[in-house]
Amino acid sequence: MKAGDKLQLTIEDFNTKGQGFARHEGMAIFVNGGLIGEECEVEITTMKKQYAIAKITETIQPSPDEVTPVCSLAGTCGGCQIQHLEYQAQLKYKETRVKAEFKRVGIDIEPLPIMGMEDPYQFRNKAQVPVSGKKGNLKLGFYKQSTHNVVDTQTCYIQHELHNKVMKELRTLLNNELVVPFNERSKKGWLKHVIVRVSFDQKKVMVMLVTTGRGDMDMYRFVTKLTKAVPEVASIFQNINGMSGNRILGKRFIHLYGQKELVDTIGDLHFKISPASFFQINPTQTEKLYNAALNMAELTGKETVYDLYCGSGTISLFLAKQAKEVIGIEIVEDAVKDAQMNAIDNYIKNASFYAGKVEEVFPELYTEGRKAEVVVVDPPRKGLDPQVIDTIATMQPERIVYVSCNPNTLARDVKALTEQGYTLKQVQPVDMFPHSMHVETVVRLCVKESAK
Repeated sequence: MKAGDKLQLTIEDFNTKGQGFARHEGMAIFVNGGLIGEECEVEITTMKKQYAIAKITETIQPSPDEVTPVCSLAGTCGGCQIQHLEYQAQLKYKETRVKAEFKRVGIDIEPLPIMGMEDPYQFRNKAQVPVSGKKGNLKLGFYKQSTHNVVDTQTCYIQHELHNKVMKELRTLLNNELVVPFNERSKKGWLKHVIVRVSFDQKKVMVMLVTTGRGDMDMYRFVTKLTKAVPEVASIFQNINGMSGNRILGKRFIHLYGQKELVDTIGDLHFKISPASFFQINPTQTEKLYNAALNMAELTGKETVYDLYCGSGTISLFLAKQAKEVIGIEIVEDAVKDAQMNAIDNYIKNASFYAGKVEEVFPELYTEGRKAEVVVVDPPRKGLDPQVIDTIATMQPERIVYVSCNPNTLARDVKALTEQGYTLKQVQPVDMFPHSMHVETVVRLCVKESAK
C-alpha cells in the first residue's frame, strides 16, 4: 500500500483517538470518522511501517448507530471524536472497552451498567480556548485533533451555555481592541489563551486571559465592556506566561475584577474555585462517580482511609463524612492548600492532607504506623507507581477503591493487586465526557480471607 491507494473496508473497532479501526492484508488502518460496522471505501493518506491512516471517500453501508452530529464542526474540531455515534451506542462501547481491557489481562468480569447522562450536552464547566489568527480577525476555538491548528468555534455544544455567551462577547471585544494573538512559530504576539470557568451552582463566570506580558490592551475598558455585556461575569484575571511550550498557565496571576474565587457544589459540599485550582469538569457526573466510590468504600465511621492522588480533596471530603479519618496525599502543593481550605469551609475536621509524591509520602506514613482499613486511589493516566502497589500489598487494607481515567492502566494495576492477595468485586464505568473516547471507571477490591 501507498498514499493515494483506495480500499474497501469494514470498520471493526475504535482506537483511543476515536478513529475507526480496520485491517487490510494484516495492516492496521485507522480511518478518520469511521464507525464500527460501517462498510466504506477509503483513501490512504499516511503510510507508516506498522499502520496506515485513511479518510472515507464513499460510504457503502453506514453503521446502524450513525447519527447526524449536533455540531457542524464535529469531525473537524478535536473536542468531540464520536458525536456522530448515537449516545446509547457510545455508552455500550465504553462498557465493552472496559470489559475488554480486563479480559486482556486475564480477568473475566461483567461491569455494572455504565452511568450515562440524561442530556449529554452543555456539561463542561471549563474551557481552555487557544487563540490564533490575525489582529482584528482572531480565531477562538479548539485544536483540530493531533494538531495545533485552531478551529474557529462560534458555539460549543458540550460547554455550559454561559461559556458560549461569554465567548461571543469576547470575540467582538478582542477584535475591536485589535489584540495581537500569539504565534507559536514566530514566538511573537500577546494573547495565547482564553480560559472560561462556570459555576453551575452560582451561574457565574470567571474569565482569564493568558498573555505573554502585562500590557497590550486597555484592561479597564475591556473589563467595563465585558461585565456590562455579560452580567454573569463575576471574576476576571490575567495570567502572564511568557514561556514557550505546551504549558498553558504561567505563575503570575493579576486580579482585574470581581471575586477572586467562584464557588460550586458537588452533592452537599461546596468548593472554592480559584484560577489555578483543579475542579472536576463535569459536576453532574462527578457526583455520581464520587457516590459510587463512597458506596464501594463501605464505610461505617470507624475506618481510617487513605486518599492517594487526592487533588484538591473533593473525594476526600466525601469520604470524611462517613469515615473516622481521611489522609490525603497529592504532589501539587497548591492543590493541597485548596484541599485544606475546602475542609475548613465545609466544617470537616477529620481530613488531613500531605504534599509530595505519593510513592514517597505513602510508604513513609505507613512506616510511621499510619495504617488504614480502606485505600482510595485516583491516579493520573499512567496508573499506580509500583512502590504504591507494594505499600498497599504490605499494609493489606480490607478494601481498595480505584478511580481511573484509563481502562488500560486500571486493568494492569488491578491484575497486580489480585496477585498481592486481592479479589476484584465490582467494576462501575461512568461517562464523564460524552462524545469522546474517555471513560472513567470505579472498581472495588477486597482482601482475600487467606491474605489477612
